[in-house]
Amino acid sequence: MGSSEEKVVAVIMVGGPTKGTRFRPLSLNIPKPLFPLAGQPMVHHPIAACKSIPNLAQIFLIGFYEEREFALYVSAISNELKVPVRYLKEDKPHGSAGGLYSFRDQIMEDGPVQILIFYLCELAFLSFLIYHLERQLCYSCKKNATPEQNSLIFLLNCDVCCSFPLPEMLEAHRRYGGIGTLLVIKVSAESASQFGELVADPVTKELLHYTEKPETFVSDLINCGVYVFTPDIFTAIQNVSTQRKDRANLRRLSSFESLQPATKSLPVDFVRLDQDILSPLAGKRQFYTYETMDFWEQIKTPGMSLKCSGLYLSQFRITSPNVLARGDGMKSPFVAGDVYIHPSAKIHPTAKIGPNVSISANARIGAGARLISCIILDGVEIKENAVVIHSIVGWKSSIGTWSRVQGEGDYNAKLGITILGEAVTVEDEVIVINSIVLPNKTLNVSVQEEIIL
Repeated sequence: MGSSEEKVVAVIMVGGPTKGTRFRPLSLNIPKPLFPLAGQPMVHHPIAACKSIPNLAQIFLIGFYEEREFALYVSAISNELKVPVRYLKEDKPHGSAGGLYSFRDQIMEDGPVQILIFYLCELAFLSFLIYHLERQLCYSCKKNATPEQNSLIFLLNCDVCCSFPLPEMLEAHRRYGGIGTLLVIKVSAESASQFGELVADPVTKELLHYTEKPETFVSDLINCGVYVFTPDIFTAIQNVSTQRKDRANLRRLSSFESLQPATKSLPVDFVRLDQDILSPLAGKRQFYTYETMDFWEQIKTPGMSLKCSGLYLSQFRITSPNVLARGDGMKSPFVAGDVYIHPSAKIHPTAKIGPNVSISANARIGAGARLISCIILDGVEIKENAVVIHSIVGWKSSIGTWSRVQGEGDYNAKLGITILGEAVTVEDEVIVINSIVLPNKTLNVSVQEEIIL
């Protein structure tokens, strides 16, 4: 077990507007991390999972979005979980490891000491005392164990969908004793090349080899994008920046290099966790792996968001069964399988809902409507006897009487599900199959496998 003095912080990388282009048209209205899956924003699921980490002190969200876009959510989730959540905006791209390093001071800050010094600084007549107090604090930190030596950092990617076995990872990490532990999973050989493939010692679980999206098959074991590190990770990142700076200086001093065509090199402070840290340090007893036997997916497209919403709904059966809707078709709609219905949604008792359906706030579902495998966003109206299958229906959209909005359910295909953007109107008796409709459009004729701009 961990020491009572151990401090654990969690960092969740949320990306930015330029990183979510494959999520359009849904990301036109809302930052991708705030898009609802199973009734909660995408980022809520890893944040809620972090609550189970022992000695959790704070959660940081790092990304390129404007702070105002996350302000309300950060305030609400902090109050809900009773854990401080803070959004940190990157000024420019630093890479997956560089972004972590750029906020190292905030991540590793020691709150009580800083608060004490700030309070004393308010009293001008004690400035001389503060000077000597700070000197004594620095001396004590050097003489005794520093807070960083008892600190651990979880790093998660927002667009990962899994059961987040964070306490189990933490226990494994303590046993291994390296710089970091990666969450890994076995996948099919055909799909492995889409991710970071790795080789681990079957006994010690040490990371022996790592390669990002290889052209030839290496292993069916892949990186899940969930990590736990000691503060030594910052030294490893700094070493990469230092080596890159030294190489740049060497090129400028070399007369031979100066005659060669200019080659594009990465900025000194741009450090990738996979290529720059994991690959070179694999096999050096620095990193270890923890394999999950549960579900795992990446949420890169709207199709995958629909699949992952279903995965989270099924997980609620174990973690939060009270969140799932129930209904027998008498006084409430008939509910089949895992379904989330917001309390403000109004659903006719003759409607049939599920499985894998998430219905957001102020939605209205008419008599005889049938919903299967879909996400219904805020303010949507689905009129009498309409059918929605394998689809995402955007905010304030309307689906007319006896209309049908349907996808084939191929979550990986571009037109594998049907997506209606914000304020789309599908008039009565219109069929929309395997199509994407951008916001503020009205459909009065049936369409199939089309992108309506």
